[in-house]
Amino acid sequence: MCRNIRVLFNFSPPTTEAEVRAAALQFVRKVSGSSKPSKVNQDACERATEEIAQATMRLLDELVATTPPRTREEEAEKGRLRWQRRQGQVG
Repeated sequence: MCRNIRVLFNFSPPTTEAEVRAAALQFVRKVSGSSKPSKVNQDACERATEEIAQATMRLLDELVATTPPRTREEEAEKGRLRWQRRQGQVG
């Protein structure tokens, strides 16, 4: 999975539309291979980002959680620990 795309499901407070849109944009950038599309491709990338964001919001609305909600702070700490392990700073 692309490291820039984050888990969006089962958070307290709930995931925002801005977070969903940012993830959709990262997905489109990864798939297209371009962080800034040319003018010719700009409309297609914007349309794809919007469609992916809408589909993601529908998915998040329909999923049922079986575990307690996560917090962004806990997830950030887990990410820091994973990074430190990769860097050899934590055993």
